[in-house]
Amino acid sequence: MTLVSRIINQLSNARYRASLFSGVLLGVSFPSYPYVCLELIAWVALVPLLISLRTVETAGELFRRAFITMLLFCLISLWWVSLATLPGGILTVLAQACFMTLPLFAFYLIKKKAGYLFALFSLPFIWVAWEWSYMQQELSLGWLTFGNSQANLNVMIQYADITGVWGISFWLLWFNVLAVLVLIGSRREALRSLLIMVVMVFFPLLYSMLLFYSDGAVSKAEGQLRVTLVQPNIDPHGKWLHNKSVDIMERYYRMTERAVRENRPELLIWPETAIPFSIFDSDYFLDLQFLQRSLRQWQAPLLTGFVDVVYKGGGMPGEAYNASMLLEPGNSVPRIYHKMHLVPFAERVPYVDYFPWLGNATFSLSGIRGWGKGGDASVMELSSSHGKVVIANIICYESIFPAFVTEFVRKGARMLTLVTNDGWYATSYGPYQHLAIGRLRCIENRRAMARCANTGLTVVLDKFGRTIAEIPWWEEQTLTAEVPLESTLTFYTCNPDLLPKAAVLISALLLLVALLRRGSKAL
Repeated sequence: MTLVSRIINQLSNARYRASLFSGVLLGVSFPSYPYVCLELIAWVALVPLLISLRTVETAGELFRRAFITMLLFCLISLWWVSLATLPGGILTVLAQACFMTLPLFAFYLIKKKAGYLFALFSLPFIWVAWEWSYMQQELSLGWLTFGNSQANLNVMIQYADITGVWGISFWLLWFNVLAVLVLIGSRREALRSLLIMVVMVFFPLLYSMLLFYSDGAVSKAEGQLRVTLVQPNIDPHGKWLHNKSVDIMERYYRMTERAVRENRPELLIWPETAIPFSIFDSDYFLDLQFLQRSLRQWQAPLLTGFVDVVYKGGGMPGEAYNASMLLEPGNSVPRIYHKMHLVPFAERVPYVDYFPWLGNATFSLSGIRGWGKGGDASVMELSSSHGKVVIANIICYESIFPAFVTEFVRKGARMLTLVTNDGWYATSYGPYQHLAIGRLRCIENRRAMARCANTGLTVVLDKFGRTIAEIPWWEEQTLTAEVPLESTLTFYTCNPDLLPKAAVLISALLLLVALLRRGSKAL
């Protein structure tokens, strides 16, 4: 029997129905299109799987059940990656399913040693510890962090300014565990669990309401920056053809000229790799001169994505960086930031610095076999009507890393900027997921965000993750909005990894306790 036949037979087997059910529930609960609002399903999505694992006695059976769940979850949530690269999409789904199965192996080990109930109570700590640990290495794609499923449920997740997305994951896992206890426990245990679940719903709502009320009752405005975002709607594949550069730049100049004339912004933003060549190379001297002359005419600084090639000297080849720069009128010295978190295999092969031969295993989307990796989360400072304003400069995929974004805010950033190009994923809900995750970074740090995308979604968000202004995707348009400036630091901004690090320590302690206990098959 072939491997495919065995998988089909297993999927059709009754004992895998719970795994299939949980996989579908997890998948549909994740952000998709704005008119699909199924976030609440995540509150109980793990329940069928967890109940089915109660009777599992072998590691092989646990792997099959957990993997089926996570494979379905990843397929539903991440299928759109294959629109950019089919091999990369398949690898992403399979790898993520494997990685997300690992916390349940720890659950299985604790269950074998200390019993099912002890394993249930340990799961929230183990899961959050693994989510955070997984995100610390280059091979990670932290897109499916459990808490991200609630990114659009604005009224329930404002406590992320204390706990970050890790607290949302922790909250969801405990809610699922309590739901399991309601179904399998005694009447007394069920009532107690229900009471705790009610409290878990009430307190996040109360916290959000108090925040919204206090913000509306007391003016906390620290000024606003008038920003124009340019969405050129350029084919993400064709733009890398050399003979397209002139047409591309003409479109940016034309759109920006009109927006400046009508709105007089204090900051202009072009999207990720808007300038698809190294404009500071001698070959592009005339292009740089024209850009600087345009900025003097517009009297506004420009934050834009571009390709920055850094030459090492001694005849060594240059290294290309996915970069952003802030260029101010009359100032020929730009402030440049090199993207630090690169999409595994699509932008840079993990651990290629240690194993150079891995560089051949790339699924590059831009014709560049691998981007260089930046080394500093540098902020940028510009002049405005409010004096000097420090801004962040996040590039695309970097927005999924919670602690990384806090580095910019701790360095003084009063607003977040995000330049991105989600055009690779057509009209799938991939760009909407990316936008939803960005909302969490606003909430965690209480910073507004100006998000500029090549084909959309170009959006301005406030410090609560709510939309201030937006323009339709896949249209050539500009957006001008007043972006609020903030300076206070949240508890999470100052302590971004406190909860997951505590979860790591507690998980280690729980595993130790379980290993020292005799196995129990009791409830």
